[in-house]
Amino acid sequence: MGSLRNPIGPLPSSIYWRRRVVLLSVVAVLALLVTWLVVSVGGGGKRDGASGSGGHSPAPSITPGDSPSGPAISEHPGGRDESGDDDESGAGGSGGAGGEGEGAEGDASGDGDSGSGSGTGGGGAGGGETTGEQLPAGSTLANCPADAVEMSLRPTKNTYEPGQKPKLVLKAENTSKADCKVDLGPKTAVLTITETGEDKPLWSSAHCPATGSLLLKLPAQGSVTHTVTWDRRASADKCATPPAGAAGPGTYLAEVKAPGATDKISFVLAKD
Repeated sequence: MGSLRNPIGPLPSSIYWRRRVVLLSVVAVLALLVTWLVVSVGGGGKRDGASGSGGHSPAPSITPGDSPSGPAISEHPGGRDESGDDDESGAGGSGGAGGEGEGAEGDASGDGDSGSGSGTGGGGAGGGETTGEQLPAGSTLANCPADAVEMSLRPTKNTYEPGQKPKLVLKAENTSKADCKVDLGPKTAVLTITETGEDKPLWSSAHCPATGSLLLKLPAQGSVTHTVTWDRRASADKCATPPAGAAGPGTYLAEVKAPGATDKISFVLAKD
């Protein structure tokens, strides 16, 4: 213990005390370094454990809200488009007892009008716009007397360019002073299309109709209309297979025959 207090050696004691102070300082510094390293490594491990792999916290889960209770919209506005030179478009639909599709006719001139309907079987025609109140088959409204109904027919255009489908407007007028019902169905108001110079119709609404009747309320001193669109194809009796191909350019006669009434008009299919 005496040697610790009084250093023994050839050098002065002050030198030995300096050496001891330096050695203790180095030991103290090393102890501090070791302690700092231990603390740093331990703290980093805790942080890694808390944050998980990569040091990122897991993303919070998103709980979806309640589903809407209203009905989903499954249709696009505008209906179904069809290509054609006359910009025809429309949506097929059921016409009630008549069973023919209804469309909207935008212009009597035929340009930009729209309309479509179900085909009438082996022939190539569909129903278009129908004005007036459509009645069920069991309607108790009295039938219109044959002599009280005037029937007329007109095309929406005098000449149809290639690719355009002729539209024929059938109109029934009531000359009496009482409401009644009229049948403009394909079997009662028979519409035929014949090429000029031919005896046999190229197309007839009675050949293969999709429905038998189209009952409409005909107001007193009023009128109703029904538009038929022809896609230029031929038809065959009793739903037989018609000749293939479309009608060529030329002049065609359209005629409607109903009980006590008839009318005939012509239109042209232009060349390419």
